[in-house]
Amino acid sequence: MAKQTTYIMSEDARAQAEFYTYALGGEILSVMTHGQLPEAKEELKDKVVNLSLMAGGINFLMSDSVFEPIIRGNAINLSLEFTTDAEARDAFDKLAEGGKVKCPLEPAFWGALYGHIEDKYGVMWMITTVGPTA
Repeated sequence: MAKQTTYIMSEDARAQAEFYTYALGGEILSVMTHGQLPEAKEELKDKVVNLSLMAGGINFLMSDSVFEPIIRGNAINLSLEFTTDAEARDAFDKLAEGGKVKCPLEPAFWGALYGHIEDKYGVMWMITTVGPTA
Protein backbone atom coordinates (compact mmCIF):
# COMPACT_ATOMS: atom_id res chain seq x y z
CA MET A 1 0.00 0.00 0.00
CA ALA A 2 1.33 3.47 -0.86
CA LYS A 3 1.09 6.80 0.94
CA GLN A 4 0.78 9.90 -1.27
CA THR A 5 2.60 13.08 -0.26
CA THR A 6 2.68 16.35 -2.21
CA TYR A 7 6.29 17.39 -2.93
CA ILE A 8 6.78 20.92 -4.24
CA MET A 9 9.90 22.05 -6.07
CA SER A 10 10.48 25.74 -5.41
CA GLU A 11 12.67 28.69 -6.31
CA ASP A 12 12.70 29.53 -2.56
CA ALA A 13 11.30 26.68 -0.46
CA ARG A 14 11.66 28.50 2.86
CA ALA A 15 9.73 31.57 1.69
CA GLN A 16 7.08 29.47 -0.03
CA ALA A 17 6.66 27.28 3.09
CA GLU A 18 6.32 30.39 5.26
CA PHE A 19 3.62 31.67 2.91
CA TYR A 20 1.69 28.37 3.10
CA THR A 21 1.86 28.28 6.91
CA TYR A 22 0.66 31.91 6.94
CA ALA A 23 -2.15 31.22 4.46
CA LEU A 24 -3.27 27.86 5.82
CA GLY A 25 -2.01 27.81 9.41
CA GLY A 26 0.57 25.31 10.56
CA GLU A 27 4.31 25.13 10.94
CA ILE A 28 7.57 24.19 9.29
CA LEU A 29 8.56 20.87 10.85
CA SER A 30 12.09 20.39 9.54
CA VAL A 31 14.59 21.81 7.05
CA MET A 32 17.67 20.08 5.60
CA THR A 33 20.07 22.00 3.38
CA HIS A 34 22.50 20.79 0.74
CA GLY A 35 25.24 21.91 3.14
CA GLN A 36 24.24 19.04 5.44
CA LEU A 37 24.79 16.43 2.71
CA PRO A 38 28.02 14.51 2.17
CA GLU A 39 30.28 16.24 -0.40
CA ALA A 40 27.98 19.26 -0.79
CA LYS A 41 28.90 21.90 -3.35
CA GLU A 42 29.73 25.27 -1.77
CA GLU A 43 27.34 27.21 -4.04
CA LEU A 44 24.43 24.98 -2.92
CA LYS A 45 25.16 24.87 0.82
CA ASP A 46 22.23 27.13 1.81
CA LYS A 47 19.73 25.66 -0.66
CA VAL A 48 16.97 23.47 0.79
CA VAL A 49 17.20 19.77 -0.11
CA ASN A 50 14.18 18.76 2.00
CA LEU A 51 11.65 20.76 3.99
CA SER A 52 8.65 19.31 5.78
CA LEU A 53 5.70 21.46 6.77
CA MET A 54 2.24 20.99 8.14
CA ALA A 55 -0.22 23.45 6.63
CA GLY A 56 -3.98 23.24 6.82
CA GLY A 57 -3.60 19.87 8.57
CA ILE A 58 -1.75 18.43 5.53
CA ASN A 59 1.89 17.37 5.43
CA PHE A 60 3.83 18.84 2.47
CA LEU A 61 7.44 18.26 1.43
CA MET A 62 9.45 20.84 -0.50
CA SER A 63 12.91 21.57 -1.83
CA ASP A 64 14.72 24.24 -3.78
CA SER A 65 15.02 23.32 -7.45
CA VAL A 66 18.75 23.51 -8.10
CA PHE A 67 19.12 21.24 -11.12
CA GLU A 68 16.49 22.68 -13.46
CA PRO A 69 14.51 25.93 -13.51
CA ILE A 70 10.96 26.07 -12.23
CA ILE A 71 8.49 26.28 -15.07
CA ARG A 72 4.86 26.47 -14.09
CA GLY A 73 3.71 22.91 -14.44
CA ASN A 74 6.87 21.11 -13.26
CA ALA A 75 6.83 22.38 -9.67
CA ILE A 76 4.60 19.59 -8.29
CA ASN A 77 5.86 16.02 -7.92
CA LEU A 78 3.71 13.17 -6.62
CA SER A 79 5.70 11.32 -3.99
CA LEU A 80 4.72 7.74 -3.20
CA GLU A 81 6.24 6.08 -0.13
CA PHE A 82 6.07 2.28 -0.01
CA THR A 83 6.57 -0.03 2.95
CA THR A 84 8.50 -2.63 0.93
CA ASP A 85 11.24 -2.49 -1.69
CA ALA A 86 9.27 -4.88 -3.91
CA GLU A 87 6.22 -2.58 -4.01
CA ALA A 88 8.43 0.44 -4.75
CA ARG A 89 10.27 -1.35 -7.57
CA ASP A 90 7.04 -2.60 -9.13
CA ALA A 91 5.44 0.87 -9.11
CA PHE A 92 8.65 2.51 -10.37
CA ASP A 93 9.04 0.08 -13.28
CA LYS A 94 5.40 0.41 -14.33
CA LEU A 95 5.31 4.21 -14.08
CA ALA A 96 8.55 4.40 -16.10
CA GLU A 97 7.01 2.53 -19.08
CA GLY A 98 6.97 5.00 -21.95
CA GLY A 99 8.30 7.77 -19.71
CA LYS A 100 11.68 9.12 -18.68
CA VAL A 101 13.71 8.01 -15.65
CA LYS A 102 15.21 11.15 -14.13
CA CYS A 103 16.90 9.30 -11.25
CA PRO A 104 17.06 5.48 -11.10
CA LEU A 105 15.49 3.73 -8.10
CA GLU A 106 18.51 3.15 -5.88
CA PRO A 107 19.49 3.24 -2.22
CA ALA A 108 19.83 6.89 -1.16
CA PHE A 109 22.23 8.32 1.41
CA TRP A 110 19.42 8.38 4.03
CA GLY A 111 19.00 4.59 3.78
CA ALA A 112 15.77 4.22 1.79
CA LEU A 113 15.22 3.53 -1.90
CA TYR A 114 14.59 6.63 -4.00
CA GLY A 115 13.87 7.19 -7.69
CA HIS A 116 12.35 9.93 -9.84
CA ILE A 117 10.31 9.49 -13.05
CA GLU A 118 8.47 11.65 -15.53
CA ASP A 119 5.68 9.38 -16.75
CA LYS A 120 4.50 9.22 -20.36
CA TYR A 121 1.87 11.85 -19.56
CA GLY A 122 4.36 14.34 -18.14
CA VAL A 123 3.50 13.72 -14.47
CA MET A 124 6.51 13.77 -12.14
CA TRP A 125 6.73 10.92 -9.61
CA MET A 126 9.11 10.40 -6.67
CA ILE A 127 9.15 6.81 -5.48
CA THR A 128 10.65 5.96 -2.10
CA THR A 129 10.53 3.43 0.72
CA VAL A 130 9.81 4.08 4.38
CA GLY A 131 13.27 3.30 5.72
CA PRO A 132 16.51 1.45 5.13
CA THR A 133 16.44 -0.98 2.23
CA ALA A 134 16.45 -4.71 2.85
